[in-house]
Amino acid sequence: MGKPLLEFTDKGIYCHEAKVYIDPWKPVDKAIITHGHADHSRWGHQQYITHHRNIPIISHRLGKINVTGKEWGEVFTINNVQFSLHPAGHIIGSSQVRVTHKGEIWVFTGDYKDEDDGVSTPFEPIKCHTFITECTFGLPAFKWTPQKQVFADINQWWTQNKAEGKTSVLFGYSLGKAQRLLKYLDTDIGNIFTHGAIENMTEVLRPMMDFPETKLITKETKKNELLGHIVLAPPSAHGSTWIRKMVPYVTASASGWMTFRGARRRRAIDKGFVLSDHCDWQGLLNSIKATGAEKIICTHGYTEIFSRYLRELGYDARTEETQYEGELGELNPTSKEEVIP
Repeated sequence: MGKPLLEFTDKGIYCHEAKVYIDPWKPVDKAIITHGHADHSRWGHQQYITHHRNIPIISHRLGKINVTGKEWGEVFTINNVQFSLHPAGHIIGSSQVRVTHKGEIWVFTGDYKDEDDGVSTPFEPIKCHTFITECTFGLPAFKWTPQKQVFADINQWWTQNKAEGKTSVLFGYSLGKAQRLLKYLDTDIGNIFTHGAIENMTEVLRPMMDFPETKLITKETKKNELLGHIVLAPPSAHGSTWIRKMVPYVTASASGWMTFRGARRRRAIDKGFVLSDHCDWQGLLNSIKATGAEKIICTHGYTEIFSRYLRELGYDARTEETQYEGELGELNPTSKEEVIP
């Protein structure tokens, strides 16, 4: 029996036939990158291949790199293996990778969500034989409220805080979540101020998306300038000296983990909004069914529980260890831009 089309190695997911890795976590010669989050796009590869909308993102994060951009559905061949990138719906420029060789089709999702957020290109189910899926929120407890309702709740929260003369501080990961929040905040309520990490990333993405005006918080920003307005900040800013400028303030976090009240308490957050850039339980199941795949490999999240359930449904499902973090990156930020003051 020959090697599988994609195998899991100590460097990352590897296509032996093409001599190329997908989202490797150690430096390699050639890497196909699904999206710009730090656990999937790392520094040190000799050559990067990614969707063209992801190029400004990873270039901002990683500096000068040798990178080639592809369009959705554009087929490119490496050593007789065909590859193409397809929308993952996770964040701007996020891709699934389709790999085809000798009639066999594999798809690696990276991170993905099936809800159209109006910011990233919507998720596109791809027919395949083997589907490598994340399962960050692979528990039945995770069931997302439609984002229209979530944003109505966020804007109502901001309105209430303004009426009480307080600044609203909303935490979200600087790449992806922050821009999704920014897109739907109601600027009729007040101004949107930003932490440096979010402002820097948003400036990279502005050419691709129409975002509202933001005001960067600097050393010169006065406390009374912020009262009644909203501040977008990465989770790493919570508890820092930077946030003292916001007093009196009310905090909230937008994350799938806010499903659990304990998560909010542990992080000393006043309010939790359940908003994720990943699929919920049903979204994962619907997406898998849409691929028509019989073999499912679960890579990060609730892998054991989710794969066991898939086997009960009749899938040939198993787990593989990776160094991807899913939405844990929001809780333990690893990318350098998260800690810019």
